Amino acid sequence: MEPPADSAQDGRRPGVGPTAAEAVGDGYRLATAAAGEAVTPDDHRLAAELAAEAGELLVELRGRLAARGAPAPMLKAEGDRRAHRFLADRLAAARPGDAVLSEEAPDDRARLEADRVWIIDPLDGTREFSEPPRADWAVHVALVVDQRPVAGAVALPAAGLTFSTLAAPELPASSDGGPPRLAASRNRITFPVLAAAEALGAELVLMGSAGAKAMAVVQGQADAYLHSGGQWEWDSCAPVAVAAAAGCFASRLDGSELRYNQPDPYLPDLIICRQELASALLEAVGAGVRPGPPLGAGRPSRPAAGGVGRR
Repeated sequence: MEPPADSAQDGRRPGVGPTAAEAVGDGYRLATAAAGEAVTPDDHRLAAELAAEAGELLVELRGRLAARGAPAPMLKAEGDRRAHRFLADRLAAARPGDAVLSEEAPDDRARLEADRVWIIDPLDGTREFSEPPRADWAVHVALVVDQRPVAGAVALPAAGLTFSTLAAPELPASSDGGPPRLAASRNRITFPVLAAAEALGAELVLMGSAGAKAMAVVQGQADAYLHSGGQWEWDSCAPVAVAAAAGCFASRLDGSELRYNQPDPYLPDLIICRQELASALLEAVGAGVRPGPPLGAGRPSRPAAGGVGRR
């Protein structure tokens, strides 16, 4: 949890106002409160149920296909297709007036005029899903109101876990004595990740799936997750909703707020971390807290429906 304002843990003197990092974190809490009647307890419950049930479907599917000797491309394609169809059908039935943005479907621009938009990644970490028995893959379900995630869930189906805003996870106490642990992509380690690790003396924890890395922070298995390799809104929306509900800090690498349901859903970088590490991480990646142009690696093409995005 965030320490008191006069605590020595946050590096501030008594009486000094919030840092820019804390202001961004406060923005998520205020946005959720401001959403008011636009989000209901049933929305939190629905997100959790859909993520968990889609995860159960995927566990059964992977086991059955793997037992038949199905190749990795078939596991990826069937996992993406079946999970998307399940979530799309359930959302259409439960929330027919809401818009949906999914990695696995064409972008319906009507979402830009909608008050409520569900942003989903039916299978985050398709590569890991196709490599049994790897467990670092996830299902993401989030509701966005006024460009901010106000409800969400991340399922880690292979571990039998679902984290959601229905009952916000409790962030474990920080570990004492050891170096900070920085979750990062197993596929590519970018310069900002290396710079942050060196500046903090951090130990890298490499894994797949943005959801798995974000939930590693929520579970206390890592202290921060930093990404600069190119992502889309569906990669981070649900993880940010859950992490923020648990009391974590979340922002772009330049410290600016993460905004969702944008005309262009490309959202290439983020930080999710314990509050006490936010300022040091922002400084370490070299951009401080100044808003600026998108950071990170070159922009990938948007995956076609049924394709695989970058993690």
